Amino acid sequence: MNTKQVPSWPTSPPTRSRPLRRLVLAIMWFVLTLLTLWGIAALYVDFRVPALRIPVTVIYVLVVIAILLKVKPRLGAAALCFAAFCIVLTWWLSLKPSNDGEWQPDTARTAWAEIDGDRVTIHNLRNCDYRTKTEYSNCWSDRTVYLSQLRYADLFFTTWGPKYIGHPIISFQFGDNDHIAFSIEARYKVGQAYSAVLGFFRQYELIFLAADERDVIRLRTNYRKDEQVFLYRTTVSPERSREVFLVYIDYLNKLRDHPEWYNAVTRNCTTTLDSQIAANLKDPQSWNYQLLLNGTLDELLYDRGRLVTGGLPFPELKQREHINAAAQAANQSADFSELIRVGRVGF
Repeated sequence: MNTKQVPSWPTSPPTRSRPLRRLVLAIMWFVLTLLTLWGIAALYVDFRVPALRIPVTVIYVLVVIAILLKVKPRLGAAALCFAAFCIVLTWWLSLKPSNDGEWQPDTARTAWAEIDGDRVTIHNLRNCDYRTKTEYSNCWSDRTVYLSQLRYADLFFTTWGPKYIGHPIISFQFGDNDHIAFSIEARYKVGQAYSAVLGFFRQYELIFLAADERDVIRLRTNYRKDEQVFLYRTTVSPERSREVFLVYIDYLNKLRDHPEWYNAVTRNCTTTLDSQIAANLKDPQSWNYQLLLNGTLDELLYDRGRLVTGGLPFPELKQREHINAAAQAANQSADFSELIRVGRVGF
Protein backbone atom coordinates (compact mmCIF):
# COMPACT_ATOMS: atom_id res chain seq x y z
CA MET A 1 0.00 0.00 0.00
CA ASN A 2 1.43 3.30 -1.09
CA THR A 3 1.48 6.07 1.42
CA LYS A 4 1.90 9.70 0.55
CA GLN A 5 4.11 11.86 2.65
CA VAL A 6 2.38 14.85 4.05
CA PRO A 7 4.51 17.95 3.47
CA SER A 8 5.79 19.53 6.65
CA TRP A 9 4.87 23.09 7.34
CA PRO A 10 6.91 25.62 9.34
CA THR A 11 5.86 25.61 12.91
CA SER A 12 5.39 28.69 15.02
CA PRO A 13 8.26 29.69 17.26
CA PRO A 14 8.44 27.80 20.51
CA THR A 15 6.34 29.36 23.20
CA ARG A 16 9.38 29.94 25.41
CA SER A 17 11.01 32.19 22.78
CA ARG A 18 8.09 34.62 22.62
CA PRO A 19 8.88 36.49 25.86
CA LEU A 20 12.46 37.01 24.68
CA ARG A 21 11.24 38.32 21.34
CA ARG A 22 8.84 40.69 23.09
CA LEU A 23 11.66 41.91 25.31
CA VAL A 24 13.94 42.58 22.34
CA LEU A 25 11.17 44.48 20.55
CA ALA A 26 10.38 46.49 23.68
CA ILE A 27 14.03 47.49 24.06
CA MET A 28 14.23 48.39 20.38
CA TRP A 29 11.16 50.63 20.54
CA PHE A 30 12.33 52.21 23.79
CA VAL A 31 15.70 53.13 22.27
CA LEU A 32 14.01 54.38 19.11
CA THR A 33 11.69 56.54 21.21
CA LEU A 34 14.67 58.09 23.00
CA LEU A 35 16.44 58.75 19.69
CA THR A 36 13.33 60.37 18.26
CA LEU A 37 12.87 62.57 21.32
CA TRP A 38 16.51 63.62 21.05
CA GLY A 39 15.99 64.46 17.37
CA ILE A 40 12.99 66.62 18.25
CA ALA A 41 14.96 68.44 20.93
CA ALA A 42 17.99 68.91 18.66
CA LEU A 43 15.89 70.54 15.95
CA TYR A 44 14.07 72.75 18.43
CA VAL A 45 17.25 73.86 20.22
CA ASP A 46 19.92 73.94 17.52
CA PHE A 47 18.19 74.80 14.24
CA ARG A 48 19.97 78.00 13.25
CA VAL A 49 17.04 79.90 11.73
CA PRO A 50 14.83 80.88 14.69
CA ALA A 51 11.72 81.51 12.58
CA LEU A 52 11.90 77.97 11.16
CA ARG A 53 12.74 76.21 14.42
CA ILE A 54 9.17 75.26 15.35
CA PRO A 55 7.98 74.46 11.79
CA VAL A 56 10.93 72.15 11.10
CA THR A 57 10.45 70.40 14.44
CA VAL A 58 6.72 69.92 13.76
CA ILE A 59 7.44 68.50 10.30
CA TYR A 60 9.81 65.94 11.81
CA VAL A 61 7.19 64.93 14.39
CA LEU A 62 4.51 64.60 11.69
CA VAL A 63 6.79 62.47 9.51
CA VAL A 64 7.42 60.07 12.41
CA ILE A 65 3.69 59.88 13.22
CA ALA A 66 2.84 59.20 9.55
CA ILE A 67 5.42 56.41 9.43
CA LEU A 68 4.00 54.79 12.55
CA LEU A 69 0.41 54.99 11.27
CA LYS A 70 0.92 54.01 7.65
CA VAL A 71 3.91 51.69 7.35
CA LYS A 72 3.54 47.95 7.79
CA PRO A 73 5.15 45.74 9.02
CA ARG A 74 6.21 47.33 12.29
CA LEU A 75 9.87 46.54 11.71
CA GLY A 76 9.70 48.53 8.49
CA ALA A 77 8.24 51.47 10.40
CA ALA A 78 11.01 51.21 12.95
CA ALA A 79 13.64 51.23 10.19
CA LEU A 80 12.16 54.37 8.61
CA CYS A 81 11.94 56.14 11.98
CA PHE A 82 15.60 55.32 12.56
CA ALA A 83 16.45 56.63 9.08
CA ALA A 84 14.67 59.90 9.92
CA PHE A 85 16.70 60.16 13.11
CA CYS A 86 19.92 59.54 11.14
CA ILE A 87 19.07 62.44 8.82
CA VAL A 88 18.65 64.75 11.83
CA LEU A 89 21.87 63.44 13.39
CA THR A 90 23.82 64.01 10.15
CA TRP A 91 22.59 67.62 10.05
CA TRP A 92 23.41 68.12 13.74
CA LEU A 93 26.96 66.77 13.36
CA SER A 94 27.50 69.17 10.44
CA LEU A 95 27.12 72.21 12.75
CA LYS A 96 30.57 73.76 13.17
CA PRO A 97 31.87 75.66 16.20
CA SER A 98 33.55 79.03 15.71
CA ASN A 99 35.78 81.45 17.55
CA ASP A 100 33.91 84.31 15.89
CA GLY A 101 30.95 85.56 17.85
CA GLU A 102 29.50 88.26 20.08
CA TRP A 103 31.08 86.88 23.21
CA GLN A 104 30.51 88.02 26.75
CA PRO A 105 33.44 90.25 27.80
CA ASP A 106 34.96 87.73 30.24
CA THR A 107 35.29 85.15 27.44
CA ALA A 108 35.94 87.58 24.61
CA ARG A 109 39.49 86.35 24.12
CA THR A 110 40.96 82.86 23.98
CA ALA A 111 44.30 82.15 25.61
CA TRP A 112 47.23 80.80 23.63
CA ALA A 113 50.86 80.18 24.40
CA GLU A 114 54.32 80.33 22.88
CA ILE A 115 56.95 77.85 24.03
CA ASP A 116 60.64 78.66 23.65
CA GLY A 117 62.61 75.94 25.39
CA ASP A 118 62.08 76.42 29.12
CA ARG A 119 60.10 79.62 28.64
CA VAL A 120 56.32 79.67 28.17
CA THR A 121 54.47 82.91 27.42
CA ILE A 122 50.70 82.78 27.83
CA HIS A 123 48.78 85.42 25.90
CA ASN A 124 45.28 86.60 26.89
CA LEU A 125 45.61 85.44 30.48
CA ARG A 126 42.54 86.67 32.39
CA ASN A 127 42.86 88.74 35.56
CA CYS A 128 39.80 90.97 35.78
CA ASP A 129 39.31 93.79 38.27
CA TYR A 130 35.86 92.88 39.62
CA ARG A 131 33.29 95.27 41.03
CA THR A 132 30.49 92.72 40.92
CA LYS A 133 30.28 89.27 39.34
CA THR A 134 29.09 90.88 36.10
CA GLU A 135 31.01 94.18 36.22
CA TYR A 136 34.76 94.10 35.64
CA SER A 137 37.56 95.66 33.64
CA ASN A 138 41.25 95.27 32.75
CA CYS A 139 40.91 91.56 32.11
CA TRP A 140 43.68 90.61 29.72
CA SER A 141 47.46 90.44 29.94
CA ASP A 142 50.41 88.22 29.04
CA ARG A 143 52.31 86.09 31.58
CA THR A 144 55.69 84.39 31.18
CA VAL A 145 56.67 81.37 33.29
CA TYR A 146 59.50 78.85 33.21
CA LEU A 147 58.91 75.11 33.18
CA SER A 148 61.96 74.47 35.34
CA GLN A 149 60.34 76.57 38.09
CA LEU A 150 57.08 74.58 38.18
CA ARG A 151 56.81 73.13 41.68
CA TYR A 152 53.25 72.02 42.39
CA ALA A 153 49.86 71.28 40.86
CA ASP A 154 46.93 72.25 43.09
CA LEU A 155 43.24 71.43 42.77
CA PHE A 156 40.50 73.96 43.44
CA PHE A 157 37.12 72.28 43.63
CA THR A 158 33.88 74.27 43.54
CA THR A 159 30.40 73.11 44.55
CA TRP A 160 27.10 74.97 44.74
CA GLY A 161 24.49 72.60 46.09
CA PRO A 162 23.68 69.68 43.79
CA LYS A 163 25.42 66.55 45.06
CA TYR A 164 26.64 65.31 41.69
CA ILE A 165 27.79 68.60 40.17
CA GLY A 166 31.08 70.35 40.78
CA HIS A 167 33.79 72.25 38.94
CA PRO A 168 37.54 71.53 39.15
CA ILE A 169 40.19 74.15 38.45
CA ILE A 170 43.83 73.12 38.18
CA SER A 171 46.46 75.66 39.27
CA PHE A 172 50.20 75.34 38.72
CA GLN A 173 52.71 77.04 41.01
CA PHE A 174 55.89 78.48 39.53
CA GLY A 175 58.61 79.62 41.88
CA ASP A 176 57.55 80.83 45.31
CA ASN A 177 54.14 82.34 44.56
CA ASP A 178 53.30 82.65 40.87
CA HIS A 179 50.19 80.66 39.95
CA ILE A 180 48.51 79.93 36.61
CA ALA A 181 45.01 78.47 36.89
CA PHE A 182 43.10 76.67 34.14
CA SER A 183 39.32 76.45 34.07
CA ILE A 184 37.56 74.49 31.32
CA GLU A 185 34.16 76.09 30.70
CA ALA A 186 31.35 76.76 28.27
CA ARG A 187 31.93 79.95 26.30
CA TYR A 188 28.93 82.26 26.37
CA LYS A 189 27.69 84.72 23.81
CA VAL A 190 25.99 87.89 24.97
CA GLY A 191 22.62 86.97 26.50
CA GLN A 192 23.52 83.34 27.15
CA ALA A 193 23.74 81.60 30.51
CA TYR A 194 24.53 78.02 31.37
CA SER A 195 21.76 75.45 31.12
CA ALA A 196 22.34 71.80 31.99
CA VAL A 197 19.86 70.84 29.25
CA LEU A 198 21.36 73.07 26.56
CA GLY A 199 24.78 71.71 27.47
CA PHE A 200 23.82 68.46 25.75
CA PHE A 201 23.34 70.26 22.43
CA ARG A 202 25.39 72.64 20.27
CA GLN A 203 24.78 75.93 22.03
CA TYR A 204 28.15 76.66 23.62
CA GLU A 205 31.70 76.55 22.37
CA LEU A 206 34.43 75.18 24.62
CA ILE A 207 36.93 77.54 26.23
CA PHE A 208 40.09 76.95 28.27
CA LEU A 209 40.49 79.96 30.55
CA ALA A 210 44.06 80.62 31.66
CA ALA A 211 43.76 82.95 34.62
CA ASP A 212 45.28 84.44 37.72
CA GLU A 213 43.82 82.91 40.90
CA ARG A 214 42.67 86.38 42.00
CA ASP A 215 40.32 86.25 39.04
CA VAL A 216 39.02 82.73 38.59
CA ILE A 217 38.97 81.80 42.31
CA ARG A 218 38.02 85.16 43.86
CA LEU A 219 35.11 85.39 41.41
CA ARG A 220 33.68 82.24 42.96
CA THR A 221 34.43 82.96 46.62
CA ASN A 222 33.83 86.71 46.80
CA TYR A 223 31.25 87.56 44.15
CA ARG A 224 29.10 84.56 43.26
CA LYS A 225 26.52 83.40 45.76
CA ASP A 226 26.41 79.90 47.22
CA GLU A 227 29.65 78.63 45.64
CA GLN A 228 31.94 76.81 48.05
CA VAL A 229 35.58 76.42 47.08
CA PHE A 230 38.06 73.87 48.42
CA LEU A 231 41.81 73.90 47.80
CA TYR A 232 43.88 70.71 47.78
CA ARG A 233 47.55 70.10 47.15
CA THR A 234 48.01 67.16 44.82
CA THR A 235 50.62 64.44 45.12
CA VAL A 236 51.68 64.94 41.49
CA SER A 237 55.45 65.37 41.22
CA PRO A 238 56.99 68.48 39.60
CA GLU A 239 58.05 66.38 36.60
CA ARG A 240 54.54 65.03 36.06
CA SER A 241 53.06 68.48 36.77
CA ARG A 242 55.11 69.90 33.91
CA GLU A 243 53.73 67.23 31.60
CA VAL A 244 50.15 67.96 32.66
CA PHE A 245 50.76 71.71 32.30
CA LEU A 246 51.90 71.16 28.72
CA VAL A 247 48.74 69.12 28.04
CA TYR A 248 46.73 72.24 28.91
CA ILE A 249 49.01 74.45 26.83
CA ASP A 250 48.67 72.16 23.82
CA TYR A 251 44.88 72.25 24.10
CA LEU A 252 44.88 76.05 24.43
CA ASN A 253 46.70 76.33 21.13
CA LYS A 254 44.54 73.67 19.50
CA LEU A 255 41.33 75.52 20.37
CA ARG A 256 42.73 78.74 18.97
CA ASP A 257 42.76 77.26 15.46
CA HIS A 258 40.25 74.42 15.83
CA PRO A 259 37.33 75.41 18.08
CA GLU A 260 35.19 72.69 19.65
CA TRP A 261 31.70 72.41 21.04
CA TYR A 262 31.19 72.21 24.76
CA ASN A 263 29.16 69.14 25.72
CA ALA A 264 27.84 68.30 29.17
CA VAL A 265 29.02 64.69 28.78
CA THR A 266 31.95 64.45 26.38
CA ARG A 267 33.52 67.94 26.55
CA ASN A 268 33.03 69.36 30.02
CA CYS A 269 35.31 70.53 32.82
CA THR A 270 36.47 66.99 33.68
CA THR A 271 35.90 64.72 30.68
CA THR A 272 37.70 66.91 28.13
CA LEU A 273 41.16 66.03 29.40
CA ASP A 274 40.65 63.20 31.89
CA SER A 275 42.21 60.49 29.70
CA GLN A 276 45.14 62.67 28.59
CA ILE A 277 45.93 63.76 32.15
CA ALA A 278 45.64 60.20 33.43
CA ALA A 279 48.13 59.05 30.80
CA ASN A 280 50.69 61.50 32.22
CA LEU A 281 50.31 60.36 35.83
CA LYS A 282 52.14 57.60 37.59
CA ASP A 283 49.84 54.63 38.16
CA PRO A 284 46.96 55.80 35.87
CA GLN A 285 43.59 54.47 37.00
CA SER A 286 40.43 53.52 35.15
CA TRP A 287 37.50 55.74 34.27
CA ASN A 288 34.93 56.24 37.02
CA TYR A 289 31.40 57.65 36.88
CA GLN A 290 32.54 60.35 39.35
CA LEU A 291 34.49 61.93 36.49
CA LEU A 292 31.15 62.63 34.83
CA LEU A 293 28.87 63.12 37.84
CA ASN A 294 31.70 65.06 39.38
CA GLY A 295 30.26 66.52 42.57
CA THR A 296 32.40 64.07 44.56
CA LEU A 297 35.48 64.27 42.36
CA ASP A 298 37.66 65.43 45.26
CA GLU A 299 36.66 62.36 47.25
CA LEU A 300 37.54 60.12 44.29
CA LEU A 301 40.98 61.72 44.06
CA TYR A 302 41.41 61.29 47.82
CA ASP A 303 40.62 57.58 47.50
CA ARG A 304 43.08 57.26 44.62
CA GLY A 305 45.92 58.89 46.55
CA ARG A 306 46.08 61.98 44.33
CA LEU A 307 45.72 64.47 47.21
CA VAL A 308 48.00 65.32 50.11
CA THR A 309 45.91 64.30 53.13
CA GLY A 310 48.07 64.79 56.20
CA GLY A 311 46.62 61.49 57.41
CA LEU A 312 43.17 63.04 57.84
CA PRO A 313 39.91 61.26 56.96
CA PHE A 314 38.27 62.84 53.95
CA PRO A 315 35.45 64.75 55.76
CA GLU A 316 37.98 66.44 58.06
CA LEU A 317 40.36 67.18 55.19
CA LYS A 318 37.56 68.78 53.17
CA GLN A 319 36.57 70.96 56.10
CA ARG A 320 40.18 72.12 56.53
CA GLU A 321 40.52 72.93 52.82
CA HIS A 322 37.45 75.20 52.59
CA ILE A 323 38.84 78.61 51.58
CA ASN A 324 35.87 80.98 51.18
CA ALA A 325 36.50 82.92 54.41
CA ALA A 326 40.22 83.24 53.71
CA ALA A 327 39.59 84.36 50.12
CA GLN A 328 37.09 86.98 51.23
CA ALA A 329 39.59 88.30 53.76
CA ALA A 330 42.44 88.35 51.21
CA ASN A 331 40.22 89.94 48.54
CA GLN A 332 42.36 92.19 46.31
CA SER A 333 45.64 91.60 48.11
CA ALA A 334 48.66 91.04 45.92
CA ASP A 335 49.34 88.04 48.15
CA PHE A 336 45.92 86.48 47.51
CA SER A 337 47.32 83.09 46.46
CA GLU A 338 49.66 82.90 49.46
CA LEU A 339 46.98 83.96 51.97
CA ILE A 340 44.38 81.40 50.89
CA ARG A 341 46.96 78.62 51.41
CA VAL A 342 47.81 79.49 55.00
CA GLY A 343 46.88 76.59 57.30
CA ARG A 344 45.91 74.21 54.51
CA VAL A 345 47.17 70.64 54.50
CA GLY A 346 50.32 70.18 52.46
CA PHE A 347 51.14 73.87 52.03
